[in-house]
Amino acid sequence: MKKKELALEVIKRLEKEYPDAECSLDYNDAWKLLISVRLAAQCTDARVNTIVPKLYEKFPTIEALADAPVEQIEEIVKPCGLGKSKARDISLCMKMLRDKYDCRVPDDFNELLKLPGVGRKSANLIMGDVFGKPAIVTDTHCIRLANRIGLVNGVKEPKKVEMELWKIIPPEMGSDFCHRLVYHGREVCTARTKPYCDKCCLNDICKKKI
Repeated sequence: MKKKELALEVIKRLEKEYPDAECSLDYNDAWKLLISVRLAAQCTDARVNTIVPKLYEKFPTIEALADAPVEQIEEIVKPCGLGKSKARDISLCMKMLRDKYDCRVPDDFNELLKLPGVGRKSANLIMGDVFGKPAIVTDTHCIRLANRIGLVNGVKEPKKVEMELWKIIPPEMGSDFCHRLVYHGREVCTARTKPYCDKCCLNDICKKKI
């Protein structure tokens, strides 16, 4: 089975297995998703979801966060780890949204990359989830599973994995596919325990490069 055929079969099976897969970060505005993605680095989405309401209660708008002392932002977000650098990035990002983008998150991938603290993973997540545009989010689950299944061969660098997946994943399916990889990576093809291959919907087509 060629990689493109394998990819389409994986997409079909994961869609059946996780029909309602979506981003596990809570947000109701694009700028809030930007913040949550930054906080989620080396932190669980569940913890981020418990912290951000406290941040928005004190600083409810882009302008409020842009004007806020970085130390006050850090005090709230430090339970997510790396509090100093995350608070700095959030502050700078909100200032840039206010000063350059009229408090609107740009819907252009390259413009998103100009925002402090925003890398390719974050930009792709915004493009796919907020704007409904083609996106491939290469988080740790995506990288691990893509290699194990055989969609990529021994590629661990996120951008390289993304570029390889663009070749075989239909653009309009990329965002949902990546969300389903997260679900599958958490529940079945786990990182910290032995994968549960016996109950995996991909068992018979997976390359099992574990």
